[in-house]
Amino acid sequence: MEATGDLLDLSLREFLEAVASEDPTPGGGTAAALAVAISAGLTAMVARGSGDWPEAGSAVAQAERLRKRIAPLAQRDAEAYEEALVSMTLPERVEPVVRDMAVGAALWRAAEVPMSIAEAGADAACLASLVADRGTPARRADAVAAALLAEAATWAAASLVKVNLTITAEDKRTEQARRLGETA
Repeated sequence: MEATGDLLDLSLREFLEAVASEDPTPGGGTAAALAVAISAGLTAMVARGSGDWPEAGSAVAQAERLRKRIAPLAQRDAEAYEEALVSMTLPERVEPVVRDMAVGAALWRAAEVPMSIAEAGADAACLASLVADRGTPARRADAVAAALLAEAATWAAASLVKVNLTITAEDKRTEQARRLGETA
C-alpha cells in the first residue's frame, strides 16, 4: 500500500489489512507510532478516571499532547520509508557516487521519524508509569499496559533507527535510540 492517503483515515480493519499485505508500508515504524498513540490514549483514560489524584489533570494534558504529537508520525514514517525504498531502486546507469548519496540521504531521513517515535515512546512510557503509580488503583492495569506498549514501541523504533543508519554505523543517533529504549 502506498502511503499516499492518510493512514489515520483508514478504518481499523483496513489498517490491519494494509499491515498484513505484501506491501512494505505501513510497516514497523507506523505500527510503533500507533502503539505509542494508543499508550498515550490509555494513559489519558486512566488519569481522567483518577479524580482523587491532584495532578490527574496535568497527566491528562500531557498524555493528550503526546497522542496528538505521535499520531501523524505513523503517516510520516510510511512516507519516509517509501522514499528510501525508491532511492534504493535507482537505475544501474546512475553513477554509483550519486546513487550512494541518494540512498544515504533517504535512509538518513528515514531514521529521523523512528527517532521521533522513540522519543515520544520514552515520554509515554514514563508518563504511563507515573499514572500507574499515582492514579486510581482500579485502573492501574490499563496504565501498566500503556507503559508496556510504549516501551515495546520505543524499542521497535530504536531498532529501526539502527537499521536505517547501517550505512553510517558511527552515527550518535543509534546510541541515543538505545538510551531511549532503556528510559522507556
